[in-house]
Amino acid sequence: MVQTMKQKEKKNRDLKSSKIEGIRINRFLARCGVSSRREAEKLIEEGRIFLNGERVDSFSTLVDPVKDRVEFDGERVRLPKRFSYFIFYKPKEIVSTINDPEGRASIKRFFPSGIKGLFPVGRLDYHSEGLMLITNDGELSARLLHPRYKVIKTYELKVKKNPSEENLEKLRNGIFLNGRKTLPVEIKRIIRRETAHTWFEVKMKEGRKNQLREMFFRIGHPVIKLKRVAIGTIRIGKMKPGDIRELTKKEVEELMLSCGLNV
Repeated sequence: MVQTMKQKEKKNRDLKSSKIEGIRINRFLARCGVSSRREAEKLIEEGRIFLNGERVDSFSTLVDPVKDRVEFDGERVRLPKRFSYFIFYKPKEIVSTINDPEGRASIKRFFPSGIKGLFPVGRLDYHSEGLMLITNDGELSARLLHPRYKVIKTYELKVKKNPSEENLEKLRNGIFLNGRKTLPVEIKRIIRRETAHTWFEVKMKEGRKNQLREMFFRIGHPVIKLKRVAIGTIRIGKMKPGDIRELTKKEVEELMLSCGLNV
């Protein structure tokens, strides 16, 4: 009996629907914002991840985001119904975490209402200002922060006095901080009408805690002002401290492509 085209199409759909579909557990946890994929594997090894009441013991475990129940330390984790992406200009003297144990003002007060699971991508220290990304897409966040994906963060900073080219070259090539050498950075002088101090543009692929401040302190030229002006192709432009806006579709696509995610 010869099958009609419609019958063949229906059979193919039925075969597809009968297959077990899902995503790997480490990617699921990353997309939920629990951890990076590599960190998720560590959580699995530690026995902290459960699927439908049973401890997960394999990195290749598949998750059906609709039907399965995944728990991390006893709390259920879910994929966001919709991924959201915002650019935010963090003012100075605002902590870049959602909550602060010291009771200082945090960036959460600037978050748009009605969207669950938002968190900042990386941090800026209390006295620094500039561009931050706010999202509920855990996998994108992890990739933007990992130096392996070589997403460049651009800063403008003012330091005391005028560092020599010899000292700047040391920073460009990398110095040891806490026993580990920093990755090479680009440093370019910015000409501004100041004589006592010097402005620089710095481009880097990693972002350890207070890294730029510590690097310039090591060569005897402490940072006076620090502002992040770009992450990848996303620039702060004419935004003012406290401004927040949703990224355009094109901007999101560019960010994803920059760190190897399929659009």
